[in-house]
Amino acid sequence: MKIGVIGSGNIGGNLGKHWAKAGHEVLFSSRHPEQLNDLVKEAGGKAKAVSVEKAFEANADAYVLAMPFKAIDQLSELYAGEYGNKVIIDATNPYPERDGEMAQEVRDSNRNASEYTAMKFSTAKTAKAFNTIHAEHLKERAFRNSEKLAVPYAAQDQESKQVTQTLIEDIGFDAVYVGDLGKTNIMDPDQKIYGKSMDRQHLEDLINS
Repeated sequence: MKIGVIGSGNIGGNLGKHWAKAGHEVLFSSRHPEQLNDLVKEAGGKAKAVSVEKAFEANADAYVLAMPFKAIDQLSELYAGEYGNKVIIDATNPYPERDGEMAQEVRDSNRNASEYTAMKFSTAKTAKAFNTIHAEHLKERAFRNSEKLAVPYAAQDQESKQVTQTLIEDIGFDAVYVGDLGKTNIMDPDQKIYGKSMDRQHLEDLINS
């Protein structure tokens, strides 16, 4: 699969490295792609660094949003012509202390954060994943054959569900389906399964409790 990683910090950087190791073609992107050379070298495989614009123009199979939540409005407007019908995996979280008023408004509104993203990227197929896991666990506990960590995810349709499940399992985590995007409140900051690192059984028990 060709995967565009939008934002190459702790979450995006580690995800991209894992996917490159798993054999996927990874496009790391940021506003300053020249600063990502070390990351690309570390990732190896079919990884390269490009601008955000080039990532969206590359016709990837899936795009992972791993940048600050406050960038969603601008990104969705700037690249509206490029991501139609593509799978968007939202790994962002609204933190008012970092993202400002728009994040607080989303947290205070009737919709959850993933529904906001889906509304903004309205022509894409949106899923939610990788926003609940600690960056160090994502980095250190991938590709395990036993004592796997579970990663919860939600999806808008069958294609985004399948792609997201595959990308979770390809890097050695168990994928636990939460439901459609309306069910992702429990994945948002300070909610039931946010920041929880556990195996499939314990995560499913927590979701259903």
